[in-house]
Amino acid sequence: MSRWWWGLSLAAAASALTACADLGPSATPAGGAGAGGAASAAAAKVEVMWLGQAAFKITSPTGKVIVTDPWLRTNPLTPADYKKLETFGRVDVLLVTHGHFDHIADAAALAQMYSTPVRGPGDLLNTVMTLGVLPANLLPRMNKGGTVEPAPGIKVTAVRAEHSSIYVWRNPATGKDETHPGGEAIGWIIELENGFRIYHAGDTAVFGDMKLIGERYKPDLALVPIGGNFTMDPADAAWAVKEMLKPKAVIPMHYGANPLTKGTAKEFGAAMGPASAVRVIVAVPGQAVPF
Repeated sequence: MSRWWWGLSLAAAASALTACADLGPSATPAGGAGAGGAASAAAAKVEVMWLGQAAFKITSPTGKVIVTDPWLRTNPLTPADYKKLETFGRVDVLLVTHGHFDHIADAAALAQMYSTPVRGPGDLLNTVMTLGVLPANLLPRMNKGGTVEPAPGIKVTAVRAEHSSIYVWRNPATGKDETHPGGEAIGWIIELENGFRIYHAGDTAVFGDMKLIGERYKPDLALVPIGGNFTMDPADAAWAVKEMLKPKAVIPMHYGANPLTKGTAKEFGAAMGPASAVRVIVAVPGQAVPF
């Protein structure tokens, strides 16, 4: 998305953080009773931390760190500590879903800092390489349907998303922004060492193959956008989760950081309903959710 997001006011950011605490009837806050409290945290094998928008830090059972869609330094929802990229300490797997600024903004910086290749849509990464943003060794190509093992015991599969993708690049010679092809948007199936599977939907509308994704990969956790306007809204996201994906748990994302994405966690929880078999977790940026 465009760089005007950089100018979001502190008031808008504060409002967005408040929205993150909204709970629907079937929702549980991260770290609360639904998350198992201190006892579960001590025994957790997987930790999932939302960093705002579609950015997550996922810590695997053996301590590997997976970072998705890193828009961090100018993201109004990202906690101050994680606006400093050195806070991660290590990044073993770096995933992007498409070329919009709010999903790729800090990918190049993280790749260079931790010598970690960026995994994403192959045509997007070819654009990034051609423009000289990163060298070829940090841009291994793949495509939808492909499965790779970017770190020992971690498998990732690129799956379909129903969205667009462009890459906006500031030309250093002219000082002007240029729009370049961004390939096709994707989602990710992330399988950890213990078999725990996470579906990161990226930015997407509802599409019929979500049923295929649910049946084929059987995700334990789904991360789904709910903001509306650019992606599913709360009602569409809830319908996709309940009727097609059917994960064990879901965390809503991609809301609260942009005034055009008006969907809220409270609306999503209400749409999921109190009798849903899927556990709804309302993540708070910077707070790890144990599984």
